[in-house]
Amino acid sequence: MTGRTGGLISRLAGGSGLTEAEYAELTAGRDGEAASLLAEKADKVRRGIYGADVYVRGLIEISNYCKNDCLYCGIRRSNRSCDRYRLTPDEILECCGEGHALGFRTFVLQGGEDGHFTDDLLCGLIGEIKSRYPDCAVTLSLGERGRDSFKRLFDAGADRYLLRHETADAGHYRSLHPGEMSFENRIRSLYDLREIGYQVGCGFMVGSPGQTPETIAKDLKFIEEFKPDMCGIGPFIPHKDTLFRDHPHGTVELTTYLLSIIRLIHPPVLLPATTALATIDPRGREKGILAGASVVMPNLSPTSVRKKYALYDGKVCTGEESAECRDCLSRRMESIGFRIVTARGDVKRR
Repeated sequence: MTGRTGGLISRLAGGSGLTEAEYAELTAGRDGEAASLLAEKADKVRRGIYGADVYVRGLIEISNYCKNDCLYCGIRRSNRSCDRYRLTPDEILECCGEGHALGFRTFVLQGGEDGHFTDDLLCGLIGEIKSRYPDCAVTLSLGERGRDSFKRLFDAGADRYLLRHETADAGHYRSLHPGEMSFENRIRSLYDLREIGYQVGCGFMVGSPGQTPETIAKDLKFIEEFKPDMCGIGPFIPHKDTLFRDHPHGTVELTTYLLSIIRLIHPPVLLPATTALATIDPRGREKGILAGASVVMPNLSPTSVRKKYALYDGKVCTGEESAECRDCLSRRMESIGFRIVTARGDVKRR
């Protein structure tokens, strides 16, 4: 680690933001010593806010239909090999009931941009979840729906919305998405969600095709300025039925390095150690937590559909029962000095 890199890390840990050029320099100049120092400082900051608590979210993948044709995604509309499914409201409520009994206090409803899930259907479903489980938060991750739709779902009781920005570089965004999708609309949607009143999450893939230290720097600067309540980053993993099937996957090393940086950029952020991390490294989740993450998201979806929600190849935990997965995660977190807690796990404002 050079003195210059150490100086940038010290400034971040002291609460100062960096310029885009400095974020690019910090990313490009990383080494093992810099990663260890970042992780140490990120862990200290995280423990000062969240202690040794790891929040657990129950992920329910409600549909793998999607109207979009994102070049990297296994459920893109043009993938004729994708085995499509939709969960019914009753099936989703059954997942929530199982999760609540296991101690989950946040349910994340995630899916492609599927027109079957109208505002009316989702509003009724959200209202029923909140009625049955008033101690729980509902997080939505259903893509771009428009401001009026976002507002209706919020008024129905949704608490949080996850919408990965994917990349904060407009040219890079265009290289990953079809022409009908707009970088400007993606960013505007995030600000709409914030103005409506959601706890808002953004995020990006690490190692996506065309990503450079300079595009990552734009992501980090965007996070510094937007100050999301949640930020989901994970390594890019190719899918066999996409144009990027032969592109190398992102690395645990760079992902955990960036997790530490994001923790220092915005200390209260709710930062998941993602399933993608665990997919490319058996100890990926643990490494993510040790780097500054504070959230894990085991799968509550019916086991019969988990393999069908394949955004990328090789996703882990597609066959375990929810209780087994939660118990396994609990032991894994305890092995590194953390504990899974039964709580909604809202962001702690400073």
